[in-house]
Amino acid sequence: MRVLPQPPGVPDHRSANRYLLWLARREWRSLLWASLITSVYFLCAILVSYLLGAALDSGLADGGLGTLLYWFGLITLCALLAAAMVPLYERASAFNWYSSAYRTIQLITRRSSRLGPTLTRRLPTGEVVAVGTDDIDRVGVLYERSDLLVSSTVSVLVVGFLMLTSHVTFGLIVLVAVPLIVVGMVPLLRPLNRRTRAHRDRQADLTTRATDLVAGLRVLRGVGGERSVGDRYRAESQRVRAAGVRVGWMDAALEAVRTLYPGLLLVGIVWYGARLALVGEITVGQLVAFYGYTGSLATAVRFFMRFASDFVTARVAATRVVRVLALEHDLPEPDDPAEAPAHTYELHDPASGVSLTRGRLTGVVCADQADVTPLVERLGRYRDGGTELAGADSRRVPLRDLPLAEVRRRVLVAGNDAHLFSGRLRDELDPEGSASDEHLTATVRTAAAEDVLAQSPRGLDAELTERGREYSGGQQQRLRLVRALLRDPEVLILVEPTSAVDAHSEAAVAERLAEARPDRATGVVTTSPLLLDRTDHVQFVVEGRVAAEGAHRDLLHTDAYAATVLRTTVEGEKV
Repeated sequence: MRVLPQPPGVPDHRSANRYLLWLARREWRSLLWASLITSVYFLCAILVSYLLGAALDSGLADGGLGTLLYWFGLITLCALLAAAMVPLYERASAFNWYSSAYRTIQLITRRSSRLGPTLTRRLPTGEVVAVGTDDIDRVGVLYERSDLLVSSTVSVLVVGFLMLTSHVTFGLIVLVAVPLIVVGMVPLLRPLNRRTRAHRDRQADLTTRATDLVAGLRVLRGVGGERSVGDRYRAESQRVRAAGVRVGWMDAALEAVRTLYPGLLLVGIVWYGARLALVGEITVGQLVAFYGYTGSLATAVRFFMRFASDFVTARVAATRVVRVLALEHDLPEPDDPAEAPAHTYELHDPASGVSLTRGRLTGVVCADQADVTPLVERLGRYRDGGTELAGADSRRVPLRDLPLAEVRRRVLVAGNDAHLFSGRLRDELDPEGSASDEHLTATVRTAAAEDVLAQSPRGLDAELTERGREYSGGQQQRLRLVRALLRDPEVLILVEPTSAVDAHSEAAVAERLAEARPDRATGVVTTSPLLLDRTDHVQFVVEGRVAAEGAHRDLLHTDAYAATVLRTTVEGEKV
């Protein structure tokens, strides 16, 4: 039993055709095994036709019971062998689907996680969703049925050989007619390819619109815009439906051709074979065998055509896949990576003057909230800005000179846009499964999230729905804080970690946060007086630069800081 998923490897994403070929090379053993099984099945069917013809020409009617049992045994043996191939074929074809589809989704997931925000900036949300749902299925179907291409080729060659040995003209007709039929279908594949691409594009656009609609539904209801947006979504969905109908008509036409061409071949072979039998050029047994061969040929031709259609749709899907795989991160990796300090002592942003020091809980207050995002993105290297990492030996290394994976390992930015995923609460908080129950419980207490555990009798084994929708906004925020604390990076940057919690929980978080990270650098970007009062040091950023720093209570004596934190005017009136 082979275990899935397997290591995906390094894909060839230079083009859709190269990617599909790369997948075939990765699973060539499984594809070959499935092709062998299917070929044996079809050869058994051909052999049954051959044995029937041979039995008739051997004087079966004049033979005894022994002769009848002899031919009956041979035909039964072929039938049993064919039946034994069916479960093997089903298992092999299913494995080929899973291996190619899983390998593709592994690559897409791995690439998406490395790209981060770059992915959504470069591609619409609907495009990404469609790749992860519809496209992987199209790719999987191609390899699920790829064995039929090989077995059909084997069938045509074997039938052609048997007919050549019986009647040269008959054999030549078969060997020429089948390729002509397949080539005759090629002109129909171009409109199918065009319509499939158009339908796929509209599907991605509609998914993007649906995602945006769901995300902004509350705002839309607030301004009364849900009706107009709903009307636009309805119109767009009708265009997708129309594009799907056009693809359906084209696929229906191809299905008709897949039935018509083999039917014409069958009629032609039977008619010509009957004429030859009447003039004595072939025997009755050979005619019966030829009739059986035509069934195998008709099936082979249909499979050829079906594979061509599958290849067209899979190629369209692979085009989308390689588009994601070929995306480059907005932040380039250094050509010559620098050696990182053994331990992080300080994270310093020269552009603003903000510094986060090991062993200190630092509060960062921005007078203008528009300065928060650029500052946080520079500190976490979500944009390049010259931020430096310093070690205990005072050696400073710019983050842009370190591999991005190393930066992510050392520096974690925890914002309120992080998602909670469905699954066990324990697995969501500690994806690596390295924390003990005692450590998990202690971290939950640090984030004042004891009420979340108490909400379910299963505690840490409670099942979360998507995005943790069964919890309130404040509970979700505290769960995200638990996950960030359990990650235990050398530098943790918390952006408004208590903006949605009540005052009691906020006070508890403020009291316990510093104790949870005594030997780490922790920055809290906030305007909460409760949190700032418990910090070791506060840096006040005005117009993108540190304008003042010191203890929270000392800075309250400055008008600008007090106005920002306490939301008061200089005269002391509430803003």
